[in-house]
Formats: sequence, C-alpha cells, structure tokens
Amino acid sequence: MTQPIAISDSANFYVSAERIFDPSLKGVPVIVLSNNDGCAVARSDEAKALGIKMGEPLHLIRDKIEAHGVRVFSSNYTLYGDISRRVVEVYEDYTPNVEIYSIDECFLDFGGVKDRTAHAKAMRRDVLLRVGVPVRVGIAATKTLAKCANDIAKKNPIFTGVLDMADPALVEWLLPLVPVGDIWGIGRKTAAKLHGIGVCTAAELRDLPSRQARALGTVVLERTVLELQGEPCIAFDDVEPPRKGMAVTRSAGVPMTDFDTVFQAITAHATRAAEKLRQHGLVAGTLTVFFHTNRHRSDRPQYAGSRSTRLTPMSSDTFELVAAAKHCARAPWPKGSDKTYGFTKAGVMLDDLLPLEERPRTLFDAPQKSPDLMAALDAVNSRFGKKTLVLASEGMSRSWQLRANHRSPRYTTRISDLPVVR
Repeated sequence: MTQPIAISDSANFYVSAERIFDPSLKGVPVIVLSNNDGCAVARSDEAKALGIKMGEPLHLIRDKIEAHGVRVFSSNYTLYGDISRRVVEVYEDYTPNVEIYSIDECFLDFGGVKDRTAHAKAMRRDVLLRVGVPVRVGIAATKTLAKCANDIAKKNPIFTGVLDMADPALVEWLLPLVPVGDIWGIGRKTAAKLHGIGVCTAAELRDLPSRQARALGTVVLERTVLELQGEPCIAFDDVEPPRKGMAVTRSAGVPMTDFDTVFQAITAHATRAAEKLRQHGLVAGTLTVFFHTNRHRSDRPQYAGSRSTRLTPMSSDTFELVAAAKHCARAPWPKGSDKTYGFTKAGVMLDDLLPLEERPRTLFDAPQKSPDLMAALDAVNSRFGKKTLVLASEGMSRSWQLRANHRSPRYTTRISDLPVVR
C-alpha cells in the first residue's frame, strides 16, 4: 500500500465516556438515551446481550431495565464532545493527518509507518491510558476497505482490536464474510437492489463490473466497487472543507403553546448559532426559522411554520441574528393560536456561510455593530460557563428545555461538576 489509511472508532462511545468517571458501570448493562430521554442511542455490550435494540423507546423497555438493573443515562453531549477532543489529541501524536469523521470515528494517515499493527496497538493502549476509552482500528489501502477492516475487528476478538488488511490473501479471506449491507455507504435500498442480482457480500460487490455498478447505484456505487478493489476514490481530507451551512435545533421538553415560549427557544438556538459562527470565523447570509407540532400525535391539531430572510450585511452578531429570527418567527405564527397548538420542536438554520474577511462589501455597508461586545460575551461565557450571560428574550425558567432526567455531571468542562474524592 502506497498510502495506508486507518480508521479508529471508540467502542460504545457514549457508554465508554460515562464509564470513565464511574467505575461501578463496568461490567453492568448501560444505555444512553436520545434527546428528551426518548430512546436508546448507545448500549453497552451487556445491554445488547439483553436484547435492547438501537433506537428502542425507553417506555417499551422499562420492565427489562428494572428486571436486569440496567443503568440509564441521558445524553451528555458536553462531556462526549470533550472526551472526543481528548481522543483526537492522542491520535495526533501517532499521525500527522487526522480526519474527524464523527464524534467517535477518525480516519488516520498511516503512510510511512513500517509496522502498522504495532503502531495501532500502541495508539490503542495510549488512548486507554490517557483518556480511558477503548478503540478499535482498521487499516487498508482505501477508506472503504479500512471501514470493513474496522467492522471485522469489532466483531472478531481474534484480531484484538486491530486489523491490517494489507495482505491480499487476508482480503480474499475476509471480504466474503462481510454482508453487502454492512459496507460503508451502502444503504438499505441499494442493498436490496444488490441482493436482487445476487450480490450479497463485499467480495461479490468488489467483483461487480464498474459499468453495472454505475447503472445500479450511480457513480457512488461505482466508486465503492473501485475502493473495494483497492483503488482510492475518496480523498483523505487533511484540510477541513469550508462549511456551507449549519443548524441548531432541539425538541422541547414540554409542548410550547405560546409565542413567547417558542421565541425563548428560538433565541437560545440563534444565540448558539451565532457563537458557532464566531468560533469558525464565519458570517451568514441567510437565516431560517422553523417550528412545528408533534406529527405523531393525533389528539392535537397540527401546524408547521417557517420563514427565511437575507442578512444584509452578512453577520455573526448575536443581536442581529436574534432580531432576524424574531421577524421570521412572527411571520408564520398562526393567528390566535395560543393554547391551540403544542409546538414540540423549533430551530434556526444558517446558510450562505463565508469567512468574515471574504464577506461581500458595498459602498454603504456599515461595520458590524458590536464586535467588541460579542468578543466580551464569548469570553465571559467561556470563562464562567455557558449561559452565564444571555439575552433577556431567552428567558430564565426555560420550561421548553430538553428532558434530561438521567444526565451525568459534565466532569471535564464545569468546575462545579468535578468529582470529589474524600
């Protein structure tokens, strides 16, 4: 392999992050819930052995939780994000290029490494020692093959968490064992089409003629076939591509029945969106606000509203984004609707993002109103904790916030949540 690529992922990441600070969780079934404590989005191996499925609603497994002593946690994204950052810091000691694929997966450039398996095992030990999270590593000539190697390493303990598929004989042995539906980028509909023509494994997909693959699943499937053949088609992005848009959306902990409550939530989302813009040195050209009721409830009337507006000049100023969001929220608000509708989700989306220094200017453009104030706002909230300073329109009680009745402390980002040893 001229440029070997590794992918390292954290085992049951959310559960592993919870176990770092609570040793009593080791060896017992643990699940982590989605927003609003809705359903299981992470499960320990012990919980999987009990038959708890990914995405299973909490109310359907309460009997199983009580019978088997399953420990239940609300999602603690602040903790998980910080643990993910610490894992990446370890990766950066073992490779010059790290491409973050998700909160628990990274592609790593292993070019120039002589003994890749030993290198990966040393990295695994270091992540476990310095962070406390177990990881698994797959290595191959392409990203798709590396993902296959990683999946095999997860499911087969004989590889002890590391699989280097550099040996063609190893590829020939293992690819027939990988179901086509488990291949990176193969969705359910494409897998069904492939099963229809007798392609059921990664080896059979690799041997599919490129022209037939393109006809069946466009250039995306053709690219997957070439990757399985060892031809890199998905570039290793050591430079993060520019962001084109972002969204901040949340489900409400309780239905929101009046405009003031909905606007409190929208203010919080617009404030967070502005913070994210400034963190990335960006400004936005378009803002969209939306809110809607629970589509799955038949006992209440349904309604969905949204509006977009241009931001002129382009901005990352919290006050300007909140003012634009209020205008967008007012326009589609149903007249006389207080107490009629129960809105369960609201959000803010930003598009047409550009670096601040590249935003278009005109002769009559005014400078941003309060760059110093925004810098001070960010500094205070960074030093003393999020929501230390907020806009009054965000409210104080925040009855709309997500349910998180089982959330663990934010051990690594809040001084007040530091573990105390007595």
